[in-house]
Amino acid sequence: MSIGMSQEKTVGSATLLELQSMAEARKLFLQRVTWVHHWTNGLFSFRIERPDSFRFRSGEFVMIGLKDGERPLLRAYSIVSPNWEEHLEFFSVKVPEGPLTSRLQHLKVGDYLFLSKKPTGTLVTDALKPGKRLFMIGTGTGLAPLLSVLRDTETHEKFDEIIITHTVREEQELAYRNFLEEEIHADEIFGELLRDRFTYYPTVTRGEFRTRGRITERIQLGDFAKDLGLIGNRFNPQTARVMVCGSMAFNKDMASMLEEHGLKEGSNSSPGSFVIERAFVG
Repeated sequence: MSIGMSQEKTVGSATLLELQSMAEARKLFLQRVTWVHHWTNGLFSFRIERPDSFRFRSGEFVMIGLKDGERPLLRAYSIVSPNWEEHLEFFSVKVPEGPLTSRLQHLKVGDYLFLSKKPTGTLVTDALKPGKRLFMIGTGTGLAPLLSVLRDTETHEKFDEIIITHTVREEQELAYRNFLEEEIHADEIFGELLRDRFTYYPTVTRGEFRTRGRITERIQLGDFAKDLGLIGNRFNPQTARVMVCGSMAFNKDMASMLEEHGLKEGSNSSPGSFVIERAFVG
């Protein structure tokens, strides 16, 4: 949908005033889309204006959506932006039959989205005990909250080294690759913070690429540790802290592996050595 400067402009069957009334009635924000980028035919990112009163912890998710009849249609989306950023960025798949994503994929600058006022989630550093290395392991759009945590200065106060892994099917699906390989290192703040302390480790399951296969398999076979110059193919519960975000099946496999390695799942009320965003499916 597209909304111009006039609040009386009709958008489908609604005007901006009607959308604002719906947002107020449901205690939601109504925010303007400011940027849209399509990575592939199946992946895209977009940004909306950030309300002045909106606060969140890096790694949390929020509900966003569009008008659907007489009510908003909302889904959970992890926030790509760190907690200090002036906008809110999101990373999404395109699902042709999806009630929301089938419409979100057609977003344009100037459109409006509903935004819930209460972000939440367990993929935050508050749920982890301090450690030497922070491994952030994501698949697909599960990369989103990891990008947020990576750019939070508190993360760098708690951990000496940070490793982000991103597993996708094909190389072209490695969204944010250029940002993680080059752009962040040129950042005036994080370029220095990440110097010699950050590793980006992409893997693909189809086609030719320097690191092939599922990240779970590469960890179990010792390839992951070998590539990073680590000792052994098990996470050290004394020094390793892990964040996991991906599909339900992937999250379950990773949780089982980490528990087998002696790590304990943490929460906001009881920090541990690994956390999984169970409310988000990437």
